Amino acid sequence: MCPPNIPPARAVTATADDTEFRTLLDRLSDKATADYYNPFTTFDWPASIPTDELWMSPELLSVHGTELMDELSPTQLQALSRWESVNFYSLNVHGIRELLIEVTRRVHTTGFELPSEFFHHFIGEENDHMWFFATFCLKYAGKIYPDKSLKLPEPPRDPDVENFLVFARILIFEQIVDHYNVQLAADPRLHPTVRHINRLHHQDESRHIAFGCRLVHLLWKRLLDRGLDEAARHELRSYLGRYLTTGIESFYNPAVYRDAGLPDGFALRRRLLTDPARQAAHAKVLHKTTGFLHRIGVLDAHH
Repeated sequence: MCPPNIPPARAVTATADDTEFRTLLDRLSDKATADYYNPFTTFDWPASIPTDELWMSPELLSVHGTELMDELSPTQLQALSRWESVNFYSLNVHGIRELLIEVTRRVHTTGFELPSEFFHHFIGEENDHMWFFATFCLKYAGKIYPDKSLKLPEPPRDPDVENFLVFARILIFEQIVDHYNVQLAADPRLHPTVRHINRLHHQDESRHIAFGCRLVHLLWKRLLDRGLDEAARHELRSYLGRYLTTGIESFYNPAVYRDAGLPDGFALRRRLLTDPARQAAHAKVLHKTTGFLHRIGVLDAHH
């Protein structure tokens, strides 16, 4: 969780009084070293995971809280939980690929001298995460769902704006995923392998989120210090608002509903996305992210 009281900062690069960021980076790098594990030897992958049990907590399913949830048989619920879990890990594979590209482009570049050492931990850990999520999908489902996410139009902008939006997107993605990781890791109804990968991912992501909150705030401060007019602020808010929406909507996959044996997946998706119970669930998933973005002044009262 992003700390509620973040002291003001001036830039990402090292400055005489920016000891707080350096201290955070040193602490997170030390923790990353202490927590290091080899993913290729950490997992004892079972030959299969039983299909007559839950693969995802029912409370996290896209139908939870709706009338459809009560209409599903236990067998249908198990099937939906299986394919929604595979969709969740598939989303992680695609999301991690994108963030790895963006972070790798910035390591040891001007403006990112200070965090580059931590970037190396970040890149290595995210590569490990992509591997174990992909392994789960391929080993137990025989596929990774393709990336169907809507690519948002990229408004023309300068490097400072680009950097801010890149790390804001990464933070949003990580916080959405972590909401699921925490609950899945703690759910005794789930297979030990499911709990294990979510527990390990949360362990690493807690560091990445602490880093991301600090970096996003620094980059936002840089934009404000440089002078950001209201039109530009509105454009950034609108862009991030659309990104939050598309991130949540990616959990409603018609291919999942088809694989789970539910008819007319596209109509089901539309029905679920407008259900008041799901709107409340979305707010819960996004609570930490929207709270942080409001707190630092990126989002206003209308978002």
